[in-house]
Amino acid sequence: MNIRILILCTGNSCRSQMAAGFLKSFKKNLEVFSAGTEPTAEINPYAVRVMQEKGIDISTNRPRNVDEFTSQPFDYVITVCDHAKETCPVFTGQVKHRLYIGFEDPTDFAGSEEATMAVYREIRDQIEIQFNKFLQEHLKD
Repeated sequence: MNIRILILCTGNSCRSQMAAGFLKSFKKNLEVFSAGTEPTAEINPYAVRVMQEKGIDISTNRPRNVDEFTSQPFDYVITVCDHAKETCPVFTGQVKHRLYIGFEDPTDFAGSEEATMAVYREIRDQIEIQFNKFLQEHLKD
């Protein structure tokens, strides 16, 4: 049986996309979706680049609105930013577990290309560690 997971963020352009990319790469039998409460027009190019460094391609992903998923059942709905946690809609589908695993927003950083990439790498690595931990604690088999 597949485990259904929704990763929720505000813009669905960066953190939630990276988290979904990692989960899909960790375990193939997971059905992983990501969405935003206020989705942006496109995925963040820095997120794409730092994930490519890990061998994970998220370049064809697109930001999606959480409204597309509110009537669907999920084993886990995981929020990765404070704003989405505060504005998370009511899910009419069955949600077995709601979790909050928060990360700073790398899009808030302003600096040189090199410094910006360093910030995105740091957040990416935190996401990888925390979602690996989530897998070990919640989805052992």
